[in-house]
Amino acid sequence: MAIDFTLSEDELALRRQARDFADKVLGGVTDAIAPLGSPLERFRAIKPFYQEMVDAGFVKGLIPAEHGGHRFSNVQFALACEELARVDINAPTAVLGTGLGVHPIITAGTHEQKERFLTPFVAGGPALGAIAFTEAAGGANYDHPDPTVGVRTFAVRDGDEWVLNGRKAYTTNASGWDDRGADLISVVCRVDETRPPAESLAIIVVEAGTPGVEITDMIDTMGHLATNSPVVEFRDVRVPLSNMIGHPGDGLDLVKAAFSWTCSSIGAAAVGRMRAAFDFAYEFARTEKRSGPHPVIGHQNAGYMLADIKTRIEVARYFAWKAAHHFDQTGGLDRELSNMVKVYNSELSVQVVYDAMRLVGVDSYGDRTPIAGIMQDVLCLPVYDGGNMGVRRRHLHEMLMTPSYDPLAAGENRLSF
Repeated sequence: MAIDFTLSEDELALRRQARDFADKVLGGVTDAIAPLGSPLERFRAIKPFYQEMVDAGFVKGLIPAEHGGHRFSNVQFALACEELARVDINAPTAVLGTGLGVHPIITAGTHEQKERFLTPFVAGGPALGAIAFTEAAGGANYDHPDPTVGVRTFAVRDGDEWVLNGRKAYTTNASGWDDRGADLISVVCRVDETRPPAESLAIIVVEAGTPGVEITDMIDTMGHLATNSPVVEFRDVRVPLSNMIGHPGDGLDLVKAAFSWTCSSIGAAAVGRMRAAFDFAYEFARTEKRSGPHPVIGHQNAGYMLADIKTRIEVARYFAWKAAHHFDQTGGLDRELSNMVKVYNSELSVQVVYDAMRLVGVDSYGDRTPIAGIMQDVLCLPVYDGGNMGVRRRHLHEMLMTPSYDPLAAGENRLSF
């Protein structure tokens, strides 16, 4: 049997569509946010670009066909993410944040929950979803078996309602466009402070306008300048019992599934950012002499560095494709390659962009080239969406310690354990 990396006509068309959309639409994001001083202003400024992504079908790509969408496979999403992130990381991140918010509903919601919660995302407006995962004190130990640590956001049953109290940080999209909150926030919480996450961790959906949801701070990040990173407080927030997705204890698998779903897309987005750095450095090397007798690319060390950068980009791309394909083939049940590609590509992107900076020289550290901004963006990738050190590597470590772990399974599209 031959191994074939040839994309289908539909996949090629999607890739071309995403590339064209990025160049024609997302190319305007940088200028739109440049004069704005606060992260909330910058986030609001990308609303028209997000609406364009809605109009182009990217948000419906999150939603299954039976609920009005045309859900992308992981491979399709990875193909699009590379092209989009090559030009802008902010508007695509808002879409991924929405995808994280709706993922638990899509994978474990009842028919009634899907009909109720997913409708805004196929209505044609700029609906936003969010997942309130990271505790204000940090999220790495959300699954720690000791019930006295980890997730400190709690939901207490009161009659036919859940009452939520807690404080979350880095809750992408949570403020919404108008400070009423995202159309829905999937809140990772515990329903019993005396029981471990395996018995108490849950996801409860909070809809826009629900009393008690307050944005108390806005974290201004060094990169992803128009990505919304609020601190959200839930103060006696009341929602119906029917807003819980699944049952207490299901939150563990739902969280892992949601963040594993985004992994190959983040790996592909890292490829897009690396491409942007390479494209500039390559054109620089071909055209700049830097007061010398011939273009920079004529120097052997510059040519070798470009060759190494391009090699890493190719490796990272096909790893993202493989991880996405493996996720699709196993129905999202095997998360080995997803976690690996998120770790590998995110950390590789920092090295690749740094090498592009070395090639271009000191101008890459200023505002005369885009590379410093690209570096600010990629520095985020290893530490967000379940940081590599706190969550990703631990998941891989735990997998390796599983007696039934099969090191060859991922390469053959089988379950690793």
